[in-house]
Amino acid sequence: MKHSQRSKFGFFGLLAIMAFALSLASFAADTHSGNFTLNDTVQLGSTQLTPGDYKAQWSGSADSLKVEILRHGKTVATADAKMVNLNHPSPYSAVTLKPTANNGKTLDEIQFNNRSETLVFGGEQRSAGE
Repeated sequence: MKHSQRSKFGFFGLLAIMAFALSLASFAADTHSGNFTLNDTVQLGSTQLTPGDYKAQWSGSADSLKVEILRHGKTVATADAKMVNLNHPSPYSAVTLKPTANNGKTLDEIQFNNRSETLVFGGEQRSAGE
């Protein structure tokens, strides 16, 4: 009887450790992504992003990032960007837009709530299909 109790404890202990490890992995993955909202239609490379909620995911070194913009779990645009350190954490998520020659707006920068970095877009940008 004692043997089966130890086996149960070992099994549940192993499950607890695995759940903890998976939660750490999820937390770590979140450091390379962030959510933001667009209130206006904006251009990112050749892609037009309509108002709504989005998620940015990035990989690479801070000065040469590949960023995917997702909406409803699907990649809608990709772009090159760099990560720039802020003097203090942003109190909220915000986007900075630049005007274009044809009275439109282009996505220039994304700050994320409670983070000390901002994504700055530049260089050649491309749509998800390219």
